[in-house]
Amino acid sequence: MSSIEGLFDRYGPSYRWFATGTVMIATIAVVLSTTIVNVAIPDVMGAFGISQVQAQWLSTGFLAAMTATMLVTDWADRAFGQRATMVGALAIFMAGSVLGGIAPNETVLTVARVIQGAAAGVVQPLAMILLFQVFPPNQRGAAMGIFGIGVVLAPALGPWIGGLLIDAFSWRYVFYLGIPFALIGIVLSNLFLPVRTQTGPRPGFDWGGMVLLCLFLASILNALTNAQRLGWSSDPILLQFAVAAVAIAGFIWWETTTARPMLDLRLFTSVPFSAASLVAFIMGAGLFGSTYLVPLFVQTIQGLTPTQAGLLLMPSGFVLVVVFPIAGRMSDKVPAGYLIAAGMVLFAWSSWLTASVSVDTAFWTLAWWVVISRIGLGLLFPSLTAGSLKVLPRELVAQGSGAINFIRQLGGAFGVNLLAVFLERRTVYHADGLTATQTSHNPATMDLLGTVSGIAKAGGLPDYQQLPAAIQFLSQMIAIQANTLAFHDGFLIVMLVFLIALVPTWMLHRAQRKPHGQ
Repeated sequence: MSSIEGLFDRYGPSYRWFATGTVMIATIAVVLSTTIVNVAIPDVMGAFGISQVQAQWLSTGFLAAMTATMLVTDWADRAFGQRATMVGALAIFMAGSVLGGIAPNETVLTVARVIQGAAAGVVQPLAMILLFQVFPPNQRGAAMGIFGIGVVLAPALGPWIGGLLIDAFSWRYVFYLGIPFALIGIVLSNLFLPVRTQTGPRPGFDWGGMVLLCLFLASILNALTNAQRLGWSSDPILLQFAVAAVAIAGFIWWETTTARPMLDLRLFTSVPFSAASLVAFIMGAGLFGSTYLVPLFVQTIQGLTPTQAGLLLMPSGFVLVVVFPIAGRMSDKVPAGYLIAAGMVLFAWSSWLTASVSVDTAFWTLAWWVVISRIGLGLLFPSLTAGSLKVLPRELVAQGSGAINFIRQLGGAFGVNLLAVFLERRTVYHADGLTATQTSHNPATMDLLGTVSGIAKAGGLPDYQQLPAAIQFLSQMIAIQANTLAFHDGFLIVMLVFLIALVPTWMLHRAQRKPHGQ
């Protein structure tokens, strides 16, 4: 028999580790693709001639699709069982990966990313559901710590491996990286994941909720992406914001009235779960936003190659291999609020340090700053994940797993999108400010123009070309400086986001103390 009880009978106590290994490999397959495209964005922009705001849809589209389908996991588990759901999701993911590798234009590439994201959204909550079923309550924090290694190590190693592939071959090969892991995941899932044990008809799917949710995500993210270009008060943007508002209101109403809700809103009657959800949203926004900013900065400002940009994230990945299991065990013994708060403060400190980054910042200095942020992540992730689900009754754990992942990824989608828009606006703002100071009354400007003109003259450039060449050089310096200052502002925003998260963390800590009498 292939139920969980039957698999325990077949493999003994070792089964929980077989199950953990299976879902970790499946998760690595899909999580690799979450951030690996970040190092390929400059190459994709050049290949298809698209702007940074258009290119960031490769990240946002993936996150939006993953966000939506995370709420499908509970239904898919009940309708098809964990084995069939995992195998199906990994097969769809591989199809999206192949499509991305052969994409002839940015539209097909974005569709491929959406397909990958839709499959990834099912895999992560499903993995958490299984771990909560095979580990006893007093070991679930440790289980989340072990599982977290795969969740965070893959994005840390992915950009480096992706950078190697881009430098050696082309950006297209980054889409093929997750396929071997997906194939292994399919084989192991057929061996170690339970099948559907419920008899009777399959539960109906909440199509109404899914349509409204997708309409909300598509409208709000598209509006945020294009608002800077079309104008925040333009009719198309205002219309999309209005559609998003109606869609999310309709989604909430629908989920409270339908017989088979995709998102059981009873979850949020639990104060600890509601507080954990708010922390998860803020964590997702800051985490994915910072992961988007760092590779982009070192490639566009410092001129690092994709391989070097990926290497920057590697030390933090190896640190997490050590931190996650320790933090997971601690989360079974220490109140969640303490570990989450410590993690938030460390991430905020890292962002504050990174806000001073410049074109001259040493590679290992920046790598150390990233390591600090990931130590913070290692402390808060197991506590937040396990703590949010421990407070729920058993029948709501599957729903809670999908919901907490959904909220974290929703924060990530908003974080990446808003930071991309913020970066563009602040670059224009700083460029205007710097340009306004470049006048004939500015001694530094005149000295620079004179020096560069002299260098051009010494290089044999005709007299009539020397001043234009100096002015062009000055323009390039202004553009680089404006972009650098915009990145500074972006990292400060991430710092602020994590400090704000201390408020719901305190609410979570207070709410969890009451039932335990602490």
